Amino acid sequence: MQRRIASEIFLLKRQHCRYNQNLYFGSERIPVLGDEGDDPLYLDVPRLPRTKSERKPYPTPMKLLIQRAKKDREAGKAEPCRLLQDPPDNGILVPELVHVAHQVYWSRQSLLSGLSKLVHAVPVQRCRCCFEVHIGHVGHEIRTCTGPKSGFRSATHVWRKGGVQDVIFFPKCFHLYDRVGKPRVGHDEKYSVPRIPALVELCIQAGLDLEKYPTRRRTKPVYSIEGRIVDFELVTDKDGPEGNLFSQNVDSVVDSNFGNNIEEMMKKSFFGNPCNLLDQSNDDEVKNLRDLSIRTMDSWFEMMSGAKKMMEKYNVLTCGYCPEVQVGPKGHKVRMCKASKHQSRNGLHAWQEATIDDLVGPNYVWHVRDLNGPALNNNLKRYYGKAPAVVELCVQAGAPVPDQYRSMMRLDVVPPERDEVDLVA
Repeated sequence: MQRRIASEIFLLKRQHCRYNQNLYFGSERIPVLGDEGDDPLYLDVPRLPRTKSERKPYPTPMKLLIQRAKKDREAGKAEPCRLLQDPPDNGILVPELVHVAHQVYWSRQSLLSGLSKLVHAVPVQRCRCCFEVHIGHVGHEIRTCTGPKSGFRSATHVWRKGGVQDVIFFPKCFHLYDRVGKPRVGHDEKYSVPRIPALVELCIQAGLDLEKYPTRRRTKPVYSIEGRIVDFELVTDKDGPEGNLFSQNVDSVVDSNFGNNIEEMMKKSFFGNPCNLLDQSNDDEVKNLRDLSIRTMDSWFEMMSGAKKMMEKYNVLTCGYCPEVQVGPKGHKVRMCKASKHQSRNGLHAWQEATIDDLVGPNYVWHVRDLNGPALNNNLKRYYGKAPAVVELCVQAGAPVPDQYRSMMRLDVVPPERDEVDLVA
């Protein structure tokens, strides 16, 4: 009898919790703690870095990956020799992503050009012992250093001046000349195959043509015979390393406004000297700084949105234990992994599906409300928000705060003063 009563009480409590999570006030839903995933504008402060022995989470659930593998295996058994129809798996470009590839490439160039000027106006700090970055005149006092001998300093950071490479990080990968015919790079080829930023390699495979990094373009789809890719298309002179450029795509890029925007930014540049322009009283310079920060942030969002579109069609892989990235159908076989459990894999990477943060390192930093104010206190770190370093740098230079990062930056939270820490519960 007691067990029956206890089970009924448990069921009533669970139904009550479900009812509270679905409360509606008029036409607006009341947010419940832990239910922030339904709100597209809600982004919480990113979690602390995972331990070195912990593997990255899978973007796609493992159960769904197993189902896809079973379907592919059954399709291969039912039809051993078949013509691949869906691009880009058949070696043909996706037509609607060719313009996106050019757009992302020029947005990246515009972003780097804008950041190289903004770092002279807004100071960037970098820890000497770890990868922590801070935007402001004085480094924060939050004890999160994990570098060597950090225990002797109570995890306090040792700051030095940073640059563009500290604000944003583009991991490199091996360039593939033929992403379908030869998708893997062997260990003996690690010095002969060039390594370029993974985002640029993604743009090249999606339709961008660069003379320095040639790639093969196919006009006919390939065949899959018992799981192996077979190409019956003859290799002509146009498919060689020196004649693979599409003149139409190059002309479209030249005629587009992306290159003109970069030239205009270079002409309007007012950073001839490395002095701090935030302390100057010239209204025109402040206005130009604000316009530059807005254009730089627009390039950031344009680059990220375009990269997400290309990643839906083109495979991007990352190691589950280290930051290595490879763009292509398969990961390379270069034995260069030094992360956890690499001895059991003989130095090979544990490849899995990559996310946008693996392709472009956002490098989250603490948000500073006042650049000229005191340094961030370690005892008040739960009241501070975070944002990608690019967004924080542009916001400090005068750009408006994006809506999707307002909750992450915790603009609605009023941090107490240093002498009020003991009075806050």
